[in-house]
Amino acid sequence: MNEIILKQISPVPDEIRLMADFASSIWREYWTERLPEGQTEYMINRFQSAEAMTRQLESENYSYFYIVADGVKAGYTGLSVRDDYLFLSKLYILKDFRHRGIATEAFYKIVEFAKAHDRKRIVLTVNKGNINAIKAYKKLGFIQADAVVTDIGCGYVMDDYIMEYRLSIG
Repeated sequence: MNEIILKQISPVPDEIRLMADFASSIWREYWTERLPEGQTEYMINRFQSAEAMTRQLESENYSYFYIVADGVKAGYTGLSVRDDYLFLSKLYILKDFRHRGIATEAFYKIVEFAKAHDRKRIVLTVNKGNINAIKAYKKLGFIQADAVVTDIGCGYVMDDYIMEYRLSIG
């Protein structure tokens, strides 16, 4: 089994830019074939650019972490502490590291983060067509709580399930 750690980035421009570059490379690899033409780049600019990450860190209570497996950056996660839950905004693994249990181990670290912030639930949105991610989340214990279609501008929508994980008490 890999040793997995979450390495939090500092909210400084150079670290944010490096994280944004890392994130956009994963998004381009993963989403370009799955979303309508142009939507991947639009979403990177809107949600994963250095400017977007800076805004999220400064005003949306986000924390960004590299997922490090055996000393190598294997992915990243973006978390936002909300009023009564932890929003798991992003959890992405580089292609060469997928299907090795790294995301599962990273999720257990995310649960620890939620507990440390006294949150009893973790909530996420997942694209309805992202069948593998949906199966993985269900295997971890998430339930489908709702569905939502969100207009994100420029004629694009995010057609997602809202999934929820309840932390065990004790």
